[in-house]
Amino acid sequence: MRPRSPGLLLLLLWGLQAESQEEVRAMVGSDVRLRCIHPEENSFDLNDLYVYWQISMAGKGNADSVVTYYLSGNDSTNHSDNHYKDRAQLSLDSMKRGDFSLHLRNITPQDEQKFVCLVFQISLQLKKILEVTVTLHVAANYSMPVVSGPSQDEELTFTCTSTNGYPRPNVYWINKTDNSVLDDALHNSTVSLNARGLYDVVSVLRIGRARRVNVGCCIENVLLHQNLTSGQTETFTGTKDSITEDPIDGSHGGEPRPVLSVLVVLAVIVALALAIGWLCRSRCPPRSYTEHV
Repeated sequence: MRPRSPGLLLLLLWGLQAESQEEVRAMVGSDVRLRCIHPEENSFDLNDLYVYWQISMAGKGNADSVVTYYLSGNDSTNHSDNHYKDRAQLSLDSMKRGDFSLHLRNITPQDEQKFVCLVFQISLQLKKILEVTVTLHVAANYSMPVVSGPSQDEELTFTCTSTNGYPRPNVYWINKTDNSVLDDALHNSTVSLNARGLYDVVSVLRIGRARRVNVGCCIENVLLHQNLTSGQTETFTGTKDSITEDPIDGSHGGEPRPVLSVLVVLAVIVALALAIGWLCRSRCPPRSYTEHV
């Protein structure tokens, strides 16, 4: 059937374009704008609109949670989810120009959701005139990994720690000599959520003893395309027989230092005694004794 007017044709075409999707990335603690803009540069009467921003509730089937909304006749937006109270905001002036974007403050890991923008027009029998889905990906930088160790028993043990990152990382240990990745079987990594909802990492590497070890710990954040590698970790090890004695404990000539010191003191004492005896003989004339009759 041929449309009766150009306006109806535009409406039908708009019905094919009403739904759109996009993806946005935001850092934990930052602010973000989730775009929801009507493609036509029209002015809108707020008394003729219902506007909703909502997310799907994980684990509750098809149930949705309303983040914030605007209803005709209200002079402000409202919130149904306390998690977004004072954090989610719509601009009334922008909505009059067809910009229904959501401004979300102080991003948390829990905000990694699919947000749906829905706009209904009352004069069109509550027809949905706009639907936009925005997938929000949340990220946080891990701290620079720090490696401690090694402890030296029958094997060498290194421990790597990194904190406050998002999303869950990949953990690698590398041989810095040739930048090869060490076998996963050599290390055990524990990744846990902390009180901030961010990930902390502890990875323990165990390898056989070697004369020279040069290893590094790498934390990979896939979402940020980021690899953080620990600083230089070079260790020299060896058997007891290969360790050079401390110079404090012995001299390079093989004589113990305490014995050498005693001999020097004795030599000084003898020399001093000889000198004193010689002085006495030279300064004091010999006495003669006469027998009285």
